[in-house]
Amino acid sequence: MLSSAFLLAAGAATRPSTYVPARSGGWPDWLAGPLQGLDVGISRGSFQAWMLIMCASYVLVLVGARALPMRVLAASIVAAEVIVLLGPPLISQDVFGYVAFARMGALHGLDPYTHVAAEAFTDPVYPFVGWPFKHSPYGALFTLASYAVAPLGVAGALWAFKALAVASSLGAVALVARAAGRLGSSRRWAAAFVGLNPVLLVLAVGGAHNDTLIVLVLAAALVLTAGSSPRFRAAAGMLVAGVGVKLTAGLLLPFLILGAPRRERLAVLASACLSLLALGALALIGFGSHALGFLNAVGEQQQLVATHSIPAETARLFGLTGTPTWWRHLFVAGFLAVLALALWRTARGADWRAAAGWSTLALLVSTAWLLPWYAVSLLPLAAVSHDRRLRAATLLFCAYAVLIHLKLADPVLSPPSTRVAYHVHTAIPRLRHGLELAGFEVLHDVQLDLRW
Repeated sequence: MLSSAFLLAAGAATRPSTYVPARSGGWPDWLAGPLQGLDVGISRGSFQAWMLIMCASYVLVLVGARALPMRVLAASIVAAEVIVLLGPPLISQDVFGYVAFARMGALHGLDPYTHVAAEAFTDPVYPFVGWPFKHSPYGALFTLASYAVAPLGVAGALWAFKALAVASSLGAVALVARAAGRLGSSRRWAAAFVGLNPVLLVLAVGGAHNDTLIVLVLAAALVLTAGSSPRFRAAAGMLVAGVGVKLTAGLLLPFLILGAPRRERLAVLASACLSLLALGALALIGFGSHALGFLNAVGEQQQLVATHSIPAETARLFGLTGTPTWWRHLFVAGFLAVLALALWRTARGADWRAAAGWSTLALLVSTAWLLPWYAVSLLPLAAVSHDRRLRAATLLFCAYAVLIHLKLADPVLSPPSTRVAYHVHTAIPRLRHGLELAGFEVLHDVQLDLRW
């Protein structure tokens, strides 16, 4: 597994490739990382081979994890994450969105909830940004905290977010292992299940995504509620802090409240409400009347259709034109049904962790805006749960998240026409903006139908 991680990181660092989308802004040394000079190289075939080897190694480790020394497991997890840290940001440009929003707010006086990165097109981070015409969909806590990296420059900010992804991921692994031990499960297996998962390593940590912070928050909530002296009120505050990063962290709150002892439920609810008030006050101080502006951005995201979301793939499988609204609504209705059933079972005494895990999986399956690293939010819940079906379903979903990046999935999951449409769709706004800067008049009421 470590050799595969090294070959992936070093291969991506050697020269620009599709596996480092931020190459659109150039190929400076600080982007490629210290492994650049090893001249390993990467191709679709080698990426697939190394990912498959990593996945096979992961399965073998899970089979024997309970018998492995904890020190060996811990050293392997740390080594794998450090290796990925040394490579360039993989698969996604989202981390440069974080940097752009931070620099907009801290250096340019632009609210990232009401302004977009394209309005600061002279900023050196702009060429590296993948979504220059989108507002920030992140909570106030993360957005305001990210301002601290702005003085570091683009390179320093990138590496700060990369280090944050590694630190939060390793912290989550340690907390999940502790929670599993308190709940009577294997600490070794839980640590391996989360820490060596290829989706976490390559897609989440490799892309320096803030989803690792959500994994950390979930792990902290799990360890706070495990053992002989559970602290549900503190866990509620922790989940609200997660909402300050990404809205999806709030999905666990009703399960946490219903999972608490009956005599404590009101106190846990009160703790959650007070924490939400504190978060709201922070947002008001930072963004004034636009404190909830990230909700608009989240709403905009949910109008998009990711190529490999389950609704999109199944619509294509059944021969539908594009991904019709009614088809998406069917998946949303399915999610709501699973959520209602899971909450009902939790209220009647079922394990709230497993119920929250199934609801999280249902959300991932139902959303039309699915990005593969979102799967990591399942890992802590499945790792500490005694529900083997949830663990198996989590592994299958992670396998799907990996599969969509492999050439063996063509053309079943990624037809070339879809990829072309996606690239044209993302290029049109940049072209329009460039023409406007050059002094050409562009008709904004002209739209292209690029739905698929």
